[in-house]
Amino acid sequence: MFLYLAIFFLIVAIYFSTYEKKANDVRILVFCMALLGIFVGISDMLGGYDRYIYAELFDDVANRIVNKENVFQAEIFNLYRTEPGYNIFNVLIGLFTRNRYIFIFITTIIIYALLFASFKRYMENYPYAVLLFMGLWFFFTFTYFRQVMAASIAWLSIQYIVDRKRWRFLSVLLIAMLFHNSAIVFVPLYFVPIKKFDKTRVLIVMVICLLLGLSNITGGLFEAYGSIVGAEDRAEIYTSDESGFRIAYLVEAVFFLGYILYNYHKIPQKPLNLVMLNMGLIFCAILLIFVRSENGGRLGWYYMIGIIATITYLATHTRKITYLGATMLFVSLFLYYRILFAWGVLLSPYKTFFTDGVREGDYIEEKYEYDHNYDIDKFYK
Repeated sequence: MFLYLAIFFLIVAIYFSTYEKKANDVRILVFCMALLGIFVGISDMLGGYDRYIYAELFDDVANRIVNKENVFQAEIFNLYRTEPGYNIFNVLIGLFTRNRYIFIFITTIIIYALLFASFKRYMENYPYAVLLFMGLWFFFTFTYFRQVMAASIAWLSIQYIVDRKRWRFLSVLLIAMLFHNSAIVFVPLYFVPIKKFDKTRVLIVMVICLLLGLSNITGGLFEAYGSIVGAEDRAEIYTSDESGFRIAYLVEAVFFLGYILYNYHKIPQKPLNLVMLNMGLIFCAILLIFVRSENGGRLGWYYMIGIIATITYLATHTRKITYLGATMLFVSLFLYYRILFAWGVLLSPYKTFFTDGVREGDYIEEKYEYDHNYDIDKFYK
């Protein structure tokens, strides 16, 4: 756990040492993203169940390539029928390696390269934005490869919303959908007017979203999503989710909404700032709509960059450390530590794949490890 906290406070130190003059130095962003990407990429099956599923599916593809079997009969093509982009991605990496750890490393580095491109383009203060990212999304990059990659691709299309280039926007979004169909929730953003909405109307909409979330409407939304993208089986899993009221979603949405609306007058009438502002508001709305769903909040990931960009602007545009800006860093640290503590052995103790063996007490490995040859030699193939 100490190592995770050390990385967070290292970037805090970078922020405090650069906030006056060098906050937009691209070398800082390169260092931060490279550090996080390598840290995640070389970890040994940390993050939980999903890594084992993605690794096993990749191994199946790679083995078929080596054995000169029909790769299109691999299980991944049946499991993700409507997401051929991710399937072909597995095939392309399988042409170069059969090792699951190399696959995970390459995938992670690509994700962080996409994040780097978006942060470079959209953020006012690089280290501050990275700290918010660490509190909100960092740990999910350990495990949810497809949806994280889809969101990271979708974010590249934001500039085309600002520039009103519809077909380029849809082209990028189509690529994202080929990795994870849930990227379809990003389509409406293009049609949201690029303007600052009246605060009273924003609050009314948020209350309506919360009331809808307290009802049973989320099941119908997932069913509609499944029928649109042809993933009825996956939608059924989401629909059957009965995790109960998600207090964390409500608190997060209310906190961010309150912070933004309190500083509403400070947000400039520039197209990029307005698009990011509205994305942040939509993020809060999604959390409220899915306040009774365990998985629904993941749809908000596509709009999360709006929260990061808007709060980064509000906290750092004066080039001085403000009380509110410092408060948000404490909030980010709290969110970061909350997940680190809650996930427990899924993340800690940290271990890389450069050493053989398995971590003691890793119940996910005990339950889902499909190839114990990796326990003996991480590079046996």
